Amino acid sequence: MKKFMDILKDENGQGMVEYGLILALVAIAAIGALVLLGPKITEVFTKADNELDKALTPPTP
Repeated sequence: MKKFMDILKDENGQGMVEYGLILALVAIAAIGALVLLGPKITEVFTKADNELDKALTPPTP
């Protein structure tokens, strides 16, 4: 019984579990931000691409 209680009280590896949970939460937040902001970011880059195309296209005579 003492051996079992010692196993339950052992805190080795607890820090790694906490880091894993933090990493998972950060990953979820990053994925959520990309899902929510993805269309807006695409719109910004598309607009910039269109403006660069206009600026680099030689004028027609």
